[in-house]
Amino acid sequence: MESAEIKKKIHDFVDIADKRILNIFIRIIEAEEQEDNYPAVLSSIYNQIEKELQKHLNVKTDSQTWEEVKERLMQKFNQ
Repeated sequence: MESAEIKKKIHDFVDIADKRILNIFIRIIEAEEQEDNYPAVLSSIYNQIEKELQKHLNVKTDSQTWEEVKERLMQKFNQ
């Protein structure tokens, strides 16, 4: 079974699960998070974030304030 299929199956199951099953899931998650090798964020994602940060710091990317983004979206969606 592919990862996406497993995720969907678990998601569908969790939507109808009772509290006992949800507690089992949370215990599994908590135990996994305690592992030293638990990847909170994959190193490839850290590398991509670092690369994008460096581009931004070197002014190779455009940036906008929250107000500019909000205004642009409001105009785009005529609100």
